[in-house]
Amino acid sequence: MTAYDLARALPAIPELRARCRALAALDAVMDPDDDYRYHQYDADWAPGEEMASMQDGAGNEYSITFTAAGAFVRGFDHESEMSPYATDDGEPWPGVVASVPEVFRACLEEPAFCDEETPRVTVCLWREHGDTEWRHGDITFPGDGNDDGAGWMFALLTDGTPEAYRKWAQEYYETSVDLAVVRGVFAQFAG
Repeated sequence: MTAYDLARALPAIPELRARCRALAALDAVMDPDDDYRYHQYDADWAPGEEMASMQDGAGNEYSITFTAAGAFVRGFDHESEMSPYATDDGEPWPGVVASVPEVFRACLEEPAFCDEETPRVTVCLWREHGDTEWRHGDITFPGDGNDDGAGWMFALLTDGTPEAYRKWAQEYYETSVDLAVVRGVFAQFAG
């Protein structure tokens, strides 16, 4: 799966927000004392903005910023050939961020997701509220064409089911997880 496939698989903005909130709430239950949970949600990220995030503790991460204009998705697979650290010029892979609209430029340039002034990005999508689909840059992928990290990083958001979260959580937290509780949390955030 690449950013192109992810664009087809992600739900519309309201459903994506609900899934992000459910993942963060479930992780807060699974790991109540950790400020560095795998999934987080900040309803007060910035004035008029909310932000969902994932950090796996190994250098891979994503952020989804919900703004008045729509939503901006940024993912970073630190082992990807498309990482700015793997390119000759130290810049994002050609095409990944070149066509990000002005309304989302501040999200792309957010210092929390940049090293110096270079965005940590291998996957980038955006969707304005009036759009009927997610958008992405015109990208020529390296190698086998599956190197941006979109498939594994966003799997829980594209699947979007309590069953997928339960399976992931049981492996990640190494404990039994009650599917009825997971379903209840997903239902709480469903719109």
